[in-house]
Amino acid sequence: MNTHSDYLHITVLLDEAVAALDVRPDGRYLDGTFGRGGHSRRILGLLGESGRLLGFDKDPRAIETGQTLAAEDGRFVVVQRSFGELGAEASAQGLEGRVNGVLLDLGVSSPQLDDPERGFSFLHDGPLDMRMNPAVGVSATQWIAEAPEAEIARVFRDYGEERFAKRMAKAVVARRQERPFERTADLAAVLAEANPAWEKGKNPATRAFQGMRIHLNSELADLEQGLDAALEVLAVGGRLVVISFHSLEDRIVKQFMRRHAKGEADTLPRDLPIRPVAFEPRLKLLGKPVYASDAEVRANPRARSAVMRVAEKVR
Repeated sequence: MNTHSDYLHITVLLDEAVAALDVRPDGRYLDGTFGRGGHSRRILGLLGESGRLLGFDKDPRAIETGQTLAAEDGRFVVVQRSFGELGAEASAQGLEGRVNGVLLDLGVSSPQLDDPERGFSFLHDGPLDMRMNPAVGVSATQWIAEAPEAEIARVFRDYGEERFAKRMAKAVVARRQERPFERTADLAAVLAEANPAWEKGKNPATRAFQGMRIHLNSELADLEQGLDAALEVLAVGGRLVVISFHSLEDRIVKQFMRRHAKGEADTLPRDLPIRPVAFEPRLKLLGKPVYASDAEVRANPRARSAVMRVAEKVR
């Protein structure tokens, strides 16, 4: 029988992300998604005795790993919070406006996907849960049993980018009237049968499962809050490095960085009486988007959709 320590996580864009942070030995850094600590360990390896690293994660198993690392290395602290709350945590730790780099590695980790007991994957049958912190919020079992058909369709469409969202939601509601969904394989089978156009190389339940996961874990709302907070906690000259894994995330990151890199004048009415300082850029975009190399994708197929964007705070 597998224990949760058996599920390995291969950190995506490890070298590229840490290089983009431009780690200073005496710097203060935030790892918004600790996971199994790949990025954090690399950052700690570049920090001197006075450097500090604060890690965040919702997942209790990631926190266990983080607490072990914190016990070994006094420069590191980990907290069980969403990175959407990094502003409040940084403020509580006296770091607001003093952080030299924030790293956000978005999405779900390999240990979460690979462990059937977590209920994230349609490839491994397990309890239908999908919460990054199983102690908080509504499970997928509860949501799929109670949500109105229109809400299910909206989640599949808006968060899963599923073309056949209405048809699949209707199939889910029809089946749950006979008996409830409790297992991932059961739900995946119903979704697959309701999807009339299977994409080559992609399980027909993929998009719907993505939509449910994003909805149940408030991933996009957390991202928007986390980006806003990161801008405030960073010191001038500090770096914001974000790795996204699907278009919804990347669109939010790209638009946020572009908006703050060119000022916000173009989003406001021309006759609004606002001082010009309000339109001064707060970020500078650094380089082009970075993608995983062919070699990395061969070694870790989950890296194929990764895109990294980097910006530096200028004001």
